[in-house]
Amino acid sequence: MRAVWMRKSILFKVFLILLGISMPLWLGVEEVGLYRLMGELRVDPDGNTLMLAAFVLVMLNTIRALPHYLGALLLGDELGYRFHKPWLKVIIPVFIIPAVYLSINSYSPLNYHFGGPALLLLLSILLLHILGKGRLRPILKSFVLVQILFGIQWLDTVTLLSAYGFGGGPISSELKSIAINIDYGFTLSLYSLMLCSIFVVNAVVLAVYLTVSEQKWKISRDLDIVRGEVIASRSGREVLHLVHDLKTPLALIEGLNSLIELKTKDKEIKEYTENISESITSTSNMVSEILYQEKKNWCSLKRLIEYIRANKIDDHAITFTFELEADEQLELFINKIRITRAVVNLIDNACDAVSETNNPTVIIRTALIDNELWLGVLDNGKGISKKDLKKIYQPGFSTKSHPGVGLTFVNNVIEVHQARMKIENRQGNGTAFWMIFPEEVLRYEYTDH
Repeated sequence: MRAVWMRKSILFKVFLILLGISMPLWLGVEEVGLYRLMGELRVDPDGNTLMLAAFVLVMLNTIRALPHYLGALLLGDELGYRFHKPWLKVIIPVFIIPAVYLSINSYSPLNYHFGGPALLLLLSILLLHILGKGRLRPILKSFVLVQILFGIQWLDTVTLLSAYGFGGGPISSELKSIAINIDYGFTLSLYSLMLCSIFVVNAVVLAVYLTVSEQKWKISRDLDIVRGEVIASRSGREVLHLVHDLKTPLALIEGLNSLIELKTKDKEIKEYTENISESITSTSNMVSEILYQEKKNWCSLKRLIEYIRANKIDDHAITFTFELEADEQLELFINKIRITRAVVNLIDNACDAVSETNNPTVIIRTALIDNELWLGVLDNGKGISKKDLKKIYQPGFSTKSHPGVGLTFVNNVIEVHQARMKIENRQGNGTAFWMIFPEEVLRYEYTDH
């Protein structure tokens, strides 16, 4: 719980709320010139001065209310998301906003009136959450709320709404009283209602448009992910059929090789047949690893690195370096094909990361630390932003222009092998992805496990 509250994003929202409480201390009627305008109206009531004073009053109320309304909206949104409790998105603003008014009235000589506009704004926050249904990002909700806030504040200057809890503050009440005395009450009300309608309607239209746009973007992204999975699945099935068909010629070759071995007495030919038999066994194991994901065999680190070299190290624009500190005779109980694909995936990502870097370098490194094998891919790219670092395991997330599988596949392969992933991100100086294999899946060649 403490870790959640100490997050910078949450502290920022709390800061906005505290800023809203302190606003009247340094932003009052004198600072914006409203005190002078009200003085002119008392001495010489005038329609133009009245309308200007109304505009300044609404702007002042909007600016002073914006931090705590925005902070309450965003805080509720984030806590509701983090704790998976959507009702917090509504409950937190409902409790925080009245508490802000009470806090201000505890020290301010002006009576901050918690009336109609405040209730309408709370209702607007509720409607934003219902309309968005998780499809509208907090930043977009904030943009909509600013327009609603400015529009609703104009209701404080509508003379007909005074009896319903609008404009109960001392300045609003005096402004409307002056308007009525100079027969400007209807004009002020009409002007205020018109501006309120323009901003509220615009906010509603914008909210609907943004919600639909967000939904269309998410649907498009999901379709791209599904399309990619379908293509991969279809390609995968075709590959499996082809690989399965390899079993037949392998069995035939193995049979013929055995017949040659039985019929010949030539030692040199027998050596050839033994080499052929070993190659057939190796190829058969590889086919089994492709066909059956759970299929694992003991594989030396030397052989795994050689297989990785053969599968990927072919980009002449990038310098590939091998720093192999672990004993190459160490064996791993793995599905060599899937581990190789996972490492190649990491190398592909590293190559993308260094594509715009001077002297692009990708390092494949091994090390034995505390009886665990560390197999890593390091690059000297720009690193991963904190925002992207939180999403890299999500299916479909990609920093490229097309949807990708991110590290989802790599993570799945690692979990099946009882290993774990460690990321060392040096933003601006590159990234290191480590696959860490526990002692239980390691042994030294030609020894018992």
